[in-house]
Amino acid sequence: MRATNLYCFSARIFTKENPKATAGLVTYLLVVMPSFYETMRKRTKSQSAMEYLMTYGWAILIIAVVLGALFQLGVFNSSSFSPRAPPGACQVFRPSGPGTTTNINLMGVCTGQLPQYIAQFSGGNTHVTVVNTAALDNLGVTSDFSIGVWIEILGVLHDSWVVSRFTGGTPGEGYILYISQGSSRIYWDVRVDGSTSGLSSVISANAWHHAVATLDRTAKTRYLYLDGALVGSASYTGSVINHYADLFISGSGGSNSFNGLMENVQVYNASLSANQVQALYLEGIGGAPMKLQNLVGWWPLNGNSNDYSGNNNNGVPAAVTFTSQYGK
Repeated sequence: MRATNLYCFSARIFTKENPKATAGLVTYLLVVMPSFYETMRKRTKSQSAMEYLMTYGWAILIIAVVLGALFQLGVFNSSSFSPRAPPGACQVFRPSGPGTTTNINLMGVCTGQLPQYIAQFSGGNTHVTVVNTAALDNLGVTSDFSIGVWIEILGVLHDSWVVSRFTGGTPGEGYILYISQGSSRIYWDVRVDGSTSGLSSVISANAWHHAVATLDRTAKTRYLYLDGALVGSASYTGSVINHYADLFISGSGGSNSFNGLMENVQVYNASLSANQVQALYLEGIGGAPMKLQNLVGWWPLNGNSNDYSGNNNNGVPAAVTFTSQYGK
């Protein structure tokens, strides 16, 4: 009887006779209980996360440190995963043979990919010799000329010649693009009528730079560009003397060798304009030459010292290391 009365009482509470109680129960079941359940779930999840961190925290920290070190070493540099151009991937084609310009054009993959290899010079007697030719002899004597090169200085042990054609004596004859010992400067020296005419600019070590040195015979002015920008110019009087010397990439054949990395040496029998120099810089370390009709020699130094200008001015390396381990 009592149970029946309790049942009837409970039923009466949650019926039409007591709509407020019914609504309260519905609210409790649909809102309060799910909210309580969600709170407990989150609390349990937070406790699990904390236990996970306490258990595996050291391992996560060690992995983070290792990843940070690899990033600093350039392992995760996007360029490390980019396809790199093999030796000879891009070269100049001269249908009529070396020294000709008819229908001259580029052939191969010439999209400015990073090279597979770069040349490393140790600062000792390491160099590339390019035997003298009539085309090289004319530079500065009967024609304007330009030299472009990418370099990274790893240390200056002495005056380090980057590219030169120079004969001995005081002051000697020829031209030199070199790094001065102790001054952190790059110099562009041309010996004119037995006297020196030079200019220079500050350059930093342990970073890649694009240097271009030009000579304009009509304006009797030399220009020096670094990383696409003009950093110096100087006029001269007299004439550049024919020096009948081999061209050296690094040093002079026995001394003054460059200490660092070098790539993409280009020589023209024309004075490149500021816009052309900037365009070469923007192409990057693997960029192809321009003004092909004025290109005398092109030594990418991508795994060898061959001349890819189509003029067959192949160089002979001495103690040069071609390495694929470099950052750019």
